[in-house]
This record gives sequence, C-alpha cells and structure tokens, in this order.
Amino acid sequence: MKAQQKWLIPRLGVNIDHVATLRQLRGTPYPDLLTAAKIVETAGAQQITVHLREDRRHIQDADVFALRKKIGIALNLEMAMSPEIVKIAHKVRPDWVCLVPEKRQEVTTEGGLDVRKYRKQLGTMIQGFHKKKIKVSLFVEPDEKVVALSHELGADAVELHTGRYCMGMQKTLGKKSAAVAKAEFKRIKDAAVRGIGLGIHVHAGHGFDCENVRKIVALDLIEEYNIGHAIVCRAVLVGLDRAVREMVAAIVAP
Repeated sequence: MKAQQKWLIPRLGVNIDHVATLRQLRGTPYPDLLTAAKIVETAGAQQITVHLREDRRHIQDADVFALRKKIGIALNLEMAMSPEIVKIAHKVRPDWVCLVPEKRQEVTTEGGLDVRKYRKQLGTMIQGFHKKKIKVSLFVEPDEKVVALSHELGADAVELHTGRYCMGMQKTLGKKSAAVAKAEFKRIKDAAVRGIGLGIHVHAGHGFDCENVRKIVALDLIEEYNIGHAIVCRAVLVGLDRAVREMVAAIVAP
C-alpha cells in the first residue's frame, strides 16, 4: 500500500554556497549572493539553502543575516552541531535549520549525521530551536531505524543523504555503479515510506542533477529537494535563471 502524503508538488530548495565560493576565491564583492538569491526566487524555487561552515569557506555570517532580511522565500540553514553556529542560528531565526556532520578537511558533506551517537545532544538542541520557532531537519543516511530515531527526538524532518545513489547513477563508482544505485534507491524508498508512516517530513539532497533526480521524484514520496552544485555548474553555461527553472521542471514534472 502506498504511503499517504499531505502535499501535492515537491519543493525545490537551491543551495547557493558555491556562488559564495566564487566570491571567496579572490575576496571580491561579486558575485553578489543576494542577487543570486533573488534570481533563484524569481525562477521558481521555494527555498534558499546555505551552509554556514565553521571554517567559513564560502557563506559568511553577514550573508545569513542579509538573506533572512531580504529574501521572500524560506531560508534553510545547514549547520554543524557547533555551539557557536547554534547561537548564530538562534539570532537569525531561519525557517529551517538542517543539522549536518562536518569535517574541516572534507570537500563537501560526506555522509549522514550519527543520530545514535549524538541523540542526547540532538534532543536538547532540537528543543532549543523549537523554542525559537525554528523547524529542524536532520541530514541522515536513508535508514529506517535512523529515521524513526529522528522522529523520536522531535525533529520536524529528515533529509535523506542521496550521495551514493547519485554517484551510482552518474557511473562514478566504476563497475559497481549500477549495483550501488539500485541498492541506494531501495534504501531511499524504504526510509521515505517509514518517515511518512511516522508523520515526519521527508526531504532529500546531495549529488542530484536534472537526470538522476527524476527516478527519486517518480516515487512521489519526497516533499523537498535541496540541490546546489549541479545548478551552479549548469548556471556557468546557461545562466542561473535557466538552471533553476530546469531543475524545477525536473522535480515537478519528471
């Protein structure tokens, strides 16, 4: 029996971290992050996502405050479980925070949050965000037990880590690519069904492009997609407005 849903059309959150990456490479005032956010908004995305990393490699504190003040769509702040970043989030009061694991040496987030290991800290942190009227998502592996624990801790949503599925679909894992993609697809489906059954919101992100996202969208289980790198890369060739519109089309009418 198919899981029952309370939504009709999935949302697209566009991660604009790598617009800031270009700016930070030379310390220039361009490309302007707010201008990029406005283009994303006009192109049909329903959320801006940014990751305020502890090393501030791309997004800066001032960016987050400016986005909160200026954009007309939801703001999703990805962040580590760092007391410093938590304080900033409490001041900014984004619509969502997405708690993610973070390593200084990693190029990008490499996996889901260890919810079992940090369950006590997460429970307290989630309560603190809720007191500030901030919704909380946990970036987790597509695992039914982890989804259930996230719900138990009071998270409003889980964002399923889709990195290995996407790598398999992009054939970057060599001969095992197809097998990995198939196995990860099942994990994502099962975790999403479990989440919906529990009543927790189910989001997905990491590694998506306009092609590999379609198979996941066709499941009709995921409420929100957060996608950044592929959109910014596509924008280099066709412009940010068109790149966002293409991705909106991919998740709305796969």
